[in-house]
Amino acid sequence: MELKVEARNVELKKGWQIKIEEEKEKLLRNYASFVLHLRVVIEATTHHKEGGYEVKIVASVPNDTMVVSKKGEVVRPLLIEAFDVLTLQLKEKLRKIRKVKKGADVPLEVDKAGVVNMVSPHESYGFIRSFDEREIYFHENALKNIAIEELAEGDSVLYGETFGDKGPQASWVRLAK
Repeated sequence: MELKVEARNVELKKGWQIKIEEEKEKLLRNYASFVLHLRVVIEATTHHKEGGYEVKIVASVPNDTMVVSKKGEVVRPLLIEAFDVLTLQLKEKLRKIRKVKKGADVPLEVDKAGVVNMVSPHESYGFIRSFDEREIYFHENALKNIAIEELAEGDSVLYGETFGDKGPQASWVRLAK
């Protein structure tokens, strides 16, 4: 994901830059292959009613551009709020895309292979390490034809990947044959 940060009528502070990088990393974890470009503009405004700053985030996604704009007195909370709104918009956009694909009889997920990285049977979840080195969360309810107690670290599995609230997750998991 390409990131461009602009400051207009104000000096870009190091704390703002760090917060933008943190928020970018969150987006990369959850929407790495979806968000193509990200532009953040922080502008000092002269509007006496709206406050001293405007934060605008422009995200390019396939076949669309998403824009979030927030105005206020302090930049850091505006950045947080703008990125939160963008995350919700991205989540909704993906939901709509999946709904359209589902209605068109196109598979929602693609079978993927990975290795069980961690299993916590007492807490009913685990993680799969994908072959592209990402961690994929799974819940005990996603297991097919195997109990979580029978699953061990290092087992090869097949899974269907979807986007969850906190990032990639497996909607189903079964042992690879």
